[in-house]
Amino acid sequence: MRMLRTERLVLREWRESDLGPWAALNADPQVREHFPGVLSRAESDASVARFQRDLEARGWGWWAVEVRATGEFVGFAGLDPVEEELPVTGVEAGWRLARSAWGHGYATEAGRAALGFGFESLGLPEVVAITTATNLPSQAVMRRLGMAHDPADDFEDPTVPPGPLRPSVVYRRRRPLSG
Repeated sequence: MRMLRTERLVLREWRESDLGPWAALNADPQVREHFPGVLSRAESDASVARFQRDLEARGWGWWAVEVRATGEFVGFAGLDPVEEELPVTGVEAGWRLARSAWGHGYATEAGRAALGFGFESLGLPEVVAITTATNLPSQAVMRRLGMAHDPADDFEDPTVPPGPLRPSVVYRRRRPLSG
């Protein structure tokens, strides 16, 4: 199974010890501000089971993120095929971090590692990132990753109940030209 290392982070497979911190992250209303709601412990645990199955099957997906210096679990980041229900196709980059990890550049660092893996190891021609139109911090990370927004790609997310979280934006980054 693939593990990615950056200067400060390790993107790795999930461990039993990640379940509690992951559930706490998903129960935090501030972390889940741009999602329809918080997750129960059972929903959070089920998401980890899906993530781990995908990592085992493909060798890539949503990795657990830990800080190298301390071994602290701080969230997730990685790549995953875009959900079939959405009007966008391809492979999506994403991240979700505990509040204690905000403001350290970890999302950008983990996102950069995921994009590099997608382009270099998987040979992807392009990677997308999708978020709500209201999630300005995540959009700032997308721009720092060199991703570009085209309003023509924006859509109403059919998997989200009607309301302010339904309008979604899409950012894209094409594989850099080699040479």
